[in-house]
Amino acid sequence: MNQAILLSSGADIDFMIHGLYSFQLFGQEVWITTSHVCIFIVMMLMVIFAIVANRKLAKATEVPDGFQNVIEMLVEFLDNMVSGTMGQWAPKFVNYISTIFIFILMSNISGLFGLRPPTADYGTTFALGLITFFLIHINQFKHQKPSTIWKDMCSPLPPWLPIWLPINLISEIAVPISLSLRLFANVLSGTVMMALVYGLLGKIAIIWPAALHVYFDLFSGAIQTYVFCMLTMTYIKQACDTE
Repeated sequence: MNQAILLSSGADIDFMIHGLYSFQLFGQEVWITTSHVCIFIVMMLMVIFAIVANRKLAKATEVPDGFQNVIEMLVEFLDNMVSGTMGQWAPKFVNYISTIFIFILMSNISGLFGLRPPTADYGTTFALGLITFFLIHINQFKHQKPSTIWKDMCSPLPPWLPIWLPINLISEIAVPISLSLRLFANVLSGTVMMALVYGLLGKIAIIWPAALHVYFDLFSGAIQTYVFCMLTMTYIKQACDTE
């Protein structure tokens, strides 16, 4: 009897990406999915927050009120995080790191508001990983000599003996894959767990899984955001350093 109830309750479990609208583009069928809609919602929230924050700071008072205090704390936290990791390169990348930090964090916690987190879609996290990958190598070629790059790619053997070159190339290619998979897998696992809880418990799940939301959406989401940004800053800083 209990097994039948669980099976019937779990029939409504849904954590998949769904196509909402399709259209033809250059002879190919392109779908607008739930991930695209959720990304658009997160981006709109970021734009609205930026506009409101900009107007608020334009009329900033010497003694900040609640919202101004939140903005200043957020900016100070992001500035300290980037400068503490990237040092002299922080001013150049603080805007980018701050943007992806807020985007990933809002995406991770969007499950609290009934959305499917965009970061639970590998297409989203892989795109973020590719941006980091290109930033790494653009800055590497900008700040390091070709001979230094070749020496690093042949390390730990001398440059005239490139036996380790294929392995080092694979490790470079693995950077965006490892970054994106780490974020994707952790967010997706939380999404699946919460879908199972709501699917198995039905209406009862409205009451008690708040603690699970706190962990999977808030705590785990914040941790994964921080890890992604820290790794991104570390890789870019290593590419920028010439010594």
